[in-house]
Amino acid sequence: MIQILLADDQALLRSTFRMLIDSCDDMTVVAEAANGEEAVELARRHRPDLVLMDIRMPVVDGLAATRRICATPELAGTRVLILTTFETDEYVARALEAGASGFLGKDVTSDGLLAGIRTVVGGEALLSPAATRTLIDRFLSGPGSVGELPQGSLATLTGREREITALAAHGLSNQEIAERLVVSPLTVRTHIHRAMMKVGARDRAQLVVVAYQQGLVRVQ
Repeated sequence: MIQILLADDQALLRSTFRMLIDSCDDMTVVAEAANGEEAVELARRHRPDLVLMDIRMPVVDGLAATRRICATPELAGTRVLILTTFETDEYVARALEAGASGFLGKDVTSDGLLAGIRTVVGGEALLSPAATRTLIDRFLSGPGSVGELPQGSLATLTGREREITALAAHGLSNQEIAERLVVSPLTVRTHIHRAMMKVGARDRAQLVVVAYQQGLVRVQ
């Protein structure tokens, strides 16, 4: 059972998300927070699998709350999925730096939200092509703009790992990569994880930046 913490200052939205999530057999809402401070406290208390986090909230905003949650050792198994109407360049980059595993707009469909939750809890980053491009633009804007990068070399990757890393860097999901290469999504995920381990990337977002940094792919 996927345990979820909702963090949004709008009670109506939290109620809507709760009804949708609790209607699924494989997930449940364990707590609700109306601001970032409550989100951090409730995350520590319940240790959910995922926090569905709004950005603009009172007391402590969603970005600061995300950073605190992701920096807490006992919450290493808790993922943060940003759900916001404000997917600006600054917000995307800052949330990725803070440790968020993905983004969804509040106009997402019900099926899209549930699929996104399962994707992130399953250990994958949820980065749309737009968010991926934002991340790369942020990196290219100056050193250190997306945090400290791993120092591992892409030269240690196998040919297949390099191919899949390049496709991920262009914003393709595991399912899209699998369809293009005629392999299973699990095979794609395995290659992505191996590539991350070899270069020392914390997550898929860092792996994508390294792919651009070391010239595996180039901005079009």
